[in-house]
Amino acid sequence: MNLKADLLREVQDHGDHADPVVLARAFEAAELAHHGQTRKSGEPYITHPVAVAMILADLGLDTGSLVTALLHDTVEDTSTTLDEVERAFGTEIAGLVDGVTKLTQLELSSEATEQAENFRKLLLAISKDIRVLLVKLADRLHNMRTIESLGEDKRRRISLETMEIYAPLAGLIGMQHIRDELEDLAFEILHPDARESVVRRLRSLDYTSGDLIERIAKQIKQLLAEHGIDAHVYGREKRAYSIWRKMERKAISFEQLSDVYGFRVIVGTPEECYRALGIIHQKWSVVPERFKDYISTPKRNDYRSIHTTVVGPQGQRVELQIRTQEMDEVAEEGIAAHWKYKTGDGGDYDWRPDLEESRATRRLREMTDMLEQGATPEEFLDNTKLELFQDQVFCFTPKGHLIALPRGATPVDFAYAVHTDIGNRCVGAKIHGRIRPLKTELRNGDIVDILTSAVERPNPDWESFVVTGKARYTIRKFIRASEVEEFVQLGQSLLERAFAEHGQKFTKKAVKQALKRLKLGKEENAYELLGRGELHPRQVLEAAFPGLVFDAGPEAKPRSKKKAPRKLRGVAPKPVPIRGLTPGIAVHLAACCHPIPGDRIVGIVEPGHGVRVHTIDCESLREFQDDSASWLDLAWDERKKSNIVPVGRIKLSVLNQRGTLGAISTAIADNGANISNVKIEDRGALLYEMLIDVEVEDLKHLTQIIAALRASLPVQSAERVRGWSADDEGEDAK
Repeated sequence: MNLKADLLREVQDHGDHADPVVLARAFEAAELAHHGQTRKSGEPYITHPVAVAMILADLGLDTGSLVTALLHDTVEDTSTTLDEVERAFGTEIAGLVDGVTKLTQLELSSEATEQAENFRKLLLAISKDIRVLLVKLADRLHNMRTIESLGEDKRRRISLETMEIYAPLAGLIGMQHIRDELEDLAFEILHPDARESVVRRLRSLDYTSGDLIERIAKQIKQLLAEHGIDAHVYGREKRAYSIWRKMERKAISFEQLSDVYGFRVIVGTPEECYRALGIIHQKWSVVPERFKDYISTPKRNDYRSIHTTVVGPQGQRVELQIRTQEMDEVAEEGIAAHWKYKTGDGGDYDWRPDLEESRATRRLREMTDMLEQGATPEEFLDNTKLELFQDQVFCFTPKGHLIALPRGATPVDFAYAVHTDIGNRCVGAKIHGRIRPLKTELRNGDIVDILTSAVERPNPDWESFVVTGKARYTIRKFIRASEVEEFVQLGQSLLERAFAEHGQKFTKKAVKQALKRLKLGKEENAYELLGRGELHPRQVLEAAFPGLVFDAGPEAKPRSKKKAPRKLRGVAPKPVPIRGLTPGIAVHLAACCHPIPGDRIVGIVEPGHGVRVHTIDCESLREFQDDSASWLDLAWDERKKSNIVPVGRIKLSVLNQRGTLGAISTAIADNGANISNVKIEDRGALLYEMLIDVEVEDLKHLTQIIAALRASLPVQSAERVRGWSADDEGEDAK
């Protein structure tokens, strides 16, 4: 077995794109470094880097990629140093080897933080040179091909990592044949029984269908030849994992699958792709909703092809993929296909990567941009996985610009894909000219017009339905920033009130002295802790005025430790203003009484969560009557605009007659309010009992609406409802 000769022959077979002299030196260096080492299977270790290089040679990659493949384990597993690699092969090779070496510990760890941090390092490394990822994918592919020599636990761990990270990354950069093989090899380890079941059915189908694939391919080729199109047509059987995933996703049986067999139709030009499509559609019936044009709208990984399904020559459904030879190379090899492009009529190739126009490369840059903007490794991993596993939908802006999104995306995802600022200011969306809810799932071909407002901010509720990493990260980033801002605002108000309550003048000097003694650093940090309830205002007061002792009660006056106490004149503290704070962040409106502006309110400090706001007469306050330190006098600050529209609930008893709902709606609309929800509680022969949620400005506005409803003829009674059950209000109760 002459591994060096085999490698050089493989390189030569795929074009004169790599320097055989440099490759021979790299092989000898790797063989010397790994001398005496063996793999778990007992084979000499050098067989692994050579196999990795052979995979990359088959893709037609350059000298740097192949040399890196040969040397990728030398720095990690032998005494060879990175400096020695640089002296022997140059800075470029050393940088690539270093990039791959740093990724050798990328494993699914029991520690989520470690896994996420490793994934972050992976993306940062490949963003500098995509060849790092190509070598790593080839390395993982060969390890999966030879995984049987490892123990069961390690096989499962590596297979899960392959399925969750490496296979999706291969798909992201368009290397479909590597993704397919990685998924199928991992599938065999993770779900052996399911895979065996699919394989057994495929064998049975092959036995009964005989040479069906060959006959259909021959008929398609002959049909196109009759119309002057020279096409290469071949059939293929889908991999077991692809079949199983489709059965699981669509909840169908093996017998219900329509595309176990697929056919590739390779023609000369994009124009011939459309001609071939027309010829095939005229000959055989088209299966509705099974046509996709990825030539005019390529996928985000640069995939281009026409997909269609017809009832073919043997009366069976036939899935066809029509593309040019160049499209086929990109479909199979992805980014690797960009390494070879013609530079002249003579057919010479330039083996330097030209990836500026690659959608896949741009997507990688977008992913690393999230890291640079401060996303935590855990968030980054979650957001990236979310997108890597999803198919796509193609939507358009009103001006016709194409926006590719993961399947399941919403107008909010669309808005953030257009521009971060558009997403942040989004208030609504039109789909094909009609206003639709922001959580609407977009479909292929939708024309989406995002409605914005200069004063709008991201809604925390959006996080529950967006699917793109960019949208989710930006919303979370806003929530974090708002949370800090509002806790700081609340904390400062609490401290100002405490100073006034104990007869002290609130000054920055006093606060700084206290923070210095408490070792709390910046004022904002202390205010945030105060707002969260993790620091009590009395602690700051005692640090600011160490000569004073404060009684436990909230209204107690300070006492001097000296014999002659200072006489302090207390000031009646003003209630802490909360309007302008976003409910659900620093303050939480209690579900037991649902206060609205105008209600007299009191707060209960909940350490770590902020303040829970109750109406002054709320029954729930009884359980806190012995915990006076948790009480806080609150007030609505009428000078500030609220960030939400208050909702009041009204219980109605109305006549069961025509026009009742119309009369109620008119009375509410005439008083400048909007109905947000209606629930019929009891329907009798004469009377209805119903609950109506109304968006109001304040208590006065709600009282005005109730009075108007009582004056309406169909309404027998109307009254405000305070406590709402979790079943009634859903997420609002949280």
